[in-house]
Parts: sequence; structure tokens; C-alpha cells
Amino acid sequence: MLRGGAFKPRSSPYSFQGLGIEGIRLLEKARNMTGMPVVTELTDITLTKLYAGKVDMIQVGARNSQNFDMLKRLGEQHVPVLLKNGLGTTVNEWLMSSEYILSAGNKDVVLCYRGARSIEGATRFSMDIGSIALSQLMSHLPVAVDPSHSAGRREFVKPMALAAVAAGADMLEIEVHNNPEKALSDKEQQLSIEEFAELMDDLRSVAKSVGRNIKK
Repeated sequence: MLRGGAFKPRSSPYSFQGLGIEGIRLLEKARNMTGMPVVTELTDITLTKLYAGKVDMIQVGARNSQNFDMLKRLGEQHVPVLLKNGLGTTVNEWLMSSEYILSAGNKDVVLCYRGARSIEGATRFSMDIGSIALSQLMSHLPVAVDPSHSAGRREFVKPMALAAVAAGADMLEIEVHNNPEKALSDKEQQLSIEEFAELMDDLRSVAKSVGRNIKK
């Protein structure tokens, strides 16, 4: 899938906030050109009509992972949801957030682990491999991992991605840019297209070593 942030909740009001409605149009254009399904974050439940028919999956970011009114409303929609864990939520709290969506009728939910805030400052967030295994043990839902946000620096994305696959992750969300240094958001953690291609080769090798396969 192709993920792009049309509306981006940021810690600083001075950071790039996304292209808004124009971003949705660009995602739809990219989907039509490539044939790839697209996923983007929803920051305001009133925008669901704007997203209808234009995106194939809605992401709920860490800051909204316990926005229960939003989760219940998404449960009433007929679109898959990618649900990230909160900045400091437990696995059980994360799974309870998914239940708000499931119990309202939407059974198409993917959990996305993006690490958790800790005392470590070298990486953006700490990626707890045990949380991947635990969430799979406690839930029937597929579990994705976002090594880009956990790492915060591109040199850490590869080892975190490899570890996630070895730990059993069902999907990865990796940030890629044709010119990372020019990226308007999180340029430090973006891989170049060449780096992404190399990572995919390594991921296939790790997956094979633990008896798994990566779908093309």
C-alpha cells in the first residue's frame, strides 16, 4: 500500500501540517496511476465523507488512539482501519481501542505498533519486540510495525525492520522519499528509494531464515 499524510497532527504548530484536501486529491491520483491502494491518517471525524471512495484504508495515529468517539464512528464505516498504539499506552489499552472499532461493526482492523515513549533519547521511541508477540497472542488481528517512527533516524530503520519480521510482524510501514533531505516531514527517518530496495532484499533473507515469505 501507499501511505501519505494529507492531514498531519504535529507536536509543534509550526511544523508541516500536510496538504489537506489537496493531499487527498494527490493520493487519489497516485492510486489511479499506480494501481496501489492508499492509506492516510484521519485527524477529524467530520472528514470521513471527504475520504469516502478516495482512500482504501484510514490510519488512526498515536495521538488519536484513545479518541473513543472517533473510534466508535470509524466502527460504523465500511473502510479498513490501521490503528496505531498511543505514545504511552499498554498493549491491553491498545487492544481495547481496537474493540471500540470492532464492537461498532467494523471488523477490518490492523494493529500498527510504532514504539512507545521511554527514557531513551538516541531513538525517537523504543520498539518493544515483546509487544509485537503479546499483541498477536492476545488478539486475532494482524499486527503491523512502523520501524520508521520507532527509529527516528534512518540508520536504525533497517535493524528494527529486520527484528520486526523475525518477531512475526504481519506488515511493515516504512517511510520512503525520493530525496529524504528535502522531505517536509521527518526527513531524518526517511529512506531513499535505493535504501528501501536494499532493505527489501535483506527482509526477504531474514523472513526466509525463520520460515516466512514476503509477498510481492
